[in-house]
Amino acid sequence: MDAQAHLLPSRREFAGDDLIFTLNGRAQKRAAEGVPVINATIGALYDDTGTLVVLDTVMAQWQQLTSAEIAPYAPIGGDPTYLLNLVQRHWPALTSVGVGVATPGGSGALALTLKNLLERGQTVLTVAPYWGPYSTLAVEAGMSLATVPYPDVHTGLDLGAWEAACRDLLDAQGRLVLWLNDPCHNPTGRSFAAADRRALMDMLRDVSSQGPVTLILDLAYLDYARDPREVRAALDEYAAFAAEGAVLVGACLSLSKAYTLYGARAGALVFPWSTDRALQAALVTSCRGTWSNCARGPMSVLNRISKDPALQARLEAEHAQWRTLLAERAQALDAALKGEGLAGCAYDGGFFVTLDGGADPFATCERLQQRDVFVVPMPEGLRVGICAMKASDAPRFAAAYRASR
Repeated sequence: MDAQAHLLPSRREFAGDDLIFTLNGRAQKRAAEGVPVINATIGALYDDTGTLVVLDTVMAQWQQLTSAEIAPYAPIGGDPTYLLNLVQRHWPALTSVGVGVATPGGSGALALTLKNLLERGQTVLTVAPYWGPYSTLAVEAGMSLATVPYPDVHTGLDLGAWEAACRDLLDAQGRLVLWLNDPCHNPTGRSFAAADRRALMDMLRDVSSQGPVTLILDLAYLDYARDPREVRAALDEYAAFAAEGAVLVGACLSLSKAYTLYGARAGALVFPWSTDRALQAALVTSCRGTWSNCARGPMSVLNRISKDPALQARLEAEHAQWRTLLAERAQALDAALKGEGLAGCAYDGGFFVTLDGGADPFATCERLQQRDVFVVPMPEGLRVGICAMKASDAPRFAAAYRASR
């Protein structure tokens, strides 16, 4: 019997190769044949020589770890010092983790929100376009994913559509969980304007009268924002909103991009403004029932850097170098697109921008491949990984994009 017959129907669509890996494989094959390709499918940071960026400050501490910092089991919920240090990377004034557990990266944190805040058959709400694995996480948990539109670059947040979606889910299932990747949204490369963020918080406060509302912040790319001051302002606004208590606010934190430790799978799910012991116990139980506990090594690296101001300053200098490079790449692409008579690309931070894919983004993607330019198609457009695309590639990319529309 075909092995696929043993899969649940909801899992079969995920049994094949992931689209991004397929496209990346095609790009690598063409490159191996000696063809100059632009591979904008990659989701990790590369320098202009095509080498994976690894932060020197982080790796120097990794190489100095002792056996005691690597080998022993970490607590099931994570090392408390690590959790506090990770929370304080985002909210330095906080003196407590509140509720929180270590997770294997941000994706592990997202998965825990589904296990503990929704029931099978229910729906989590997020923004479209979104990071593709959001859908995988939802389906794997026996849930659905509903979307609301990302704020338009010209007109801003469609508050009516957002409120209607929130109220519909509250009516249907008695609770609402919203995954929000802000600031530095993947894949648009944009952040909410301050006015849109405040309007969203006002709306969530209002709809919470219908039932429990949880806002989960997916904070993966903050260290690569064009303007770190805007990130600080956004995080402070979310903290003030969370402290009100009308809406439960949590955050999925990760070292994957922040420390270029993609393979270490270190992160956390935290609710720093909650003291709910039942929630803490439920999260620890879920940890035990899935990955049991997380790797101690990356926790130790964060702890080392967090207690040494000199190391923190070196790490910040590295982040500044790479966020400057990303901003330069986005600026070069924006200028090249406009030079072809096209709309440019808005960018506030992160590894990606999203471009208009035309009536059929998947067909546009295929036409780009014929010109050896590789991007990721989505229903809402084309995801372009500026994290792996040189600024000097921008004119060729823009010309190919114009010819493929």
